[in-house]
Amino acid sequence: MKGFPACLEDLKAQGRTLVGCFPLYPPLELLHSFGLTPVVLWGMREDITSLALSDRHLQPYACGVARCLSELVISRGHELLDALFMYNACDTLRNLPEILQAALIRDGRELPLFRMHIPAVPLERPYAASYLKDRIRLLVRELEAFTGRPFSQERFLKSVSLYSRRRRLCGELEKAAAEGRFSFADCAGIILAGSRMPVEDHIPALESSIQSAGGRDVGGERPGVMLSGILPPPMILLETLEHSGLRVAANDIAALKRSYAYQPAETDDPETYYEDFYRNHYPCTTILPSADRRVDTIRRIVRERDVKGFIFIGEKFCEYEYFEIPEMEKMLRNEGVQVLQLEMSMDDILNLDAYRTRIEAFSEMLCQGRQCKEA
Repeated sequence: MKGFPACLEDLKAQGRTLVGCFPLYPPLELLHSFGLTPVVLWGMREDITSLALSDRHLQPYACGVARCLSELVISRGHELLDALFMYNACDTLRNLPEILQAALIRDGRELPLFRMHIPAVPLERPYAASYLKDRIRLLVRELEAFTGRPFSQERFLKSVSLYSRRRRLCGELEKAAAEGRFSFADCAGIILAGSRMPVEDHIPALESSIQSAGGRDVGGERPGVMLSGILPPPMILLETLEHSGLRVAANDIAALKRSYAYQPAETDDPETYYEDFYRNHYPCTTILPSADRRVDTIRRIVRERDVKGFIFIGEKFCEYEYFEIPEMEKMLRNEGVQVLQLEMSMDDILNLDAYRTRIEAFSEMLCQGRQCKEA
């Protein structure tokens, strides 16, 4: 599979207008309805080989997600992207737009920037929902000015239907992997590829993978584990996990399950659609009001999927995720679930043997004499 920059190069060669988005849950449907191609700038640590430019602007203790997207935007944003979109999340990402703008202006490479603020309080509060709807209206006006096209309810509804279909297909493919009919490593790769390709191209890729899963069996009887974190581990570690005799029965990865677990009712009204989208989003630490539901949500999934082990892949310096781990681990142990914590940083991508050893040891503990190694 091509790396992130190469995929963007191909899209630009097709004449597409690319909007680089961060964090993970931007209003993709709205951007798409204006004829734009949104790409989510997330999880590029295997594609970015140098952080020389981003390290001039960010502290070395910023997370790898922020450093990688900053490197791409500062070094090649003017070449690969036509605009940027961001909304507020963690402290690092919340302050990143000004940093990126300053770097781009200094080099004479400024990009248009669209911003939206999601209330950091529950949207059940009337003033919060009203504020979000006002931000959506403002974003619509800004996109009209940028594209020279009026907003169309018909186009928006078509875009909503496309992304709704993609989310459903992602869920179906994940289910096939959970049942042992498809490799989770392959599943993760196919789903993550959607961040760097048009939704019209991602849907056929998902459909083809689901169809191929029908007659396969890659270990449905193995002990089930649940993965959690902002990003999945590198592909080689996912392969190690499966080769060691485990099955990913569920995932709580922000770039995976949290991105497609909830689908709002289809409507041609973006204000109603996005109020629903952010109000009822699958719990995620990057959407603060939803985080209160995370422990109960994971408890329910652990019980439903008969999860025996929980593997947390921590992105180093991602405090929002780490704040929840003590309470999460206590709940999981009360449920009889074993917990493995792994911490990944930019420097670890070239030295993964220690992680492989820990995953294999965790598998041996869960298997406890079962014949669960890959045949």
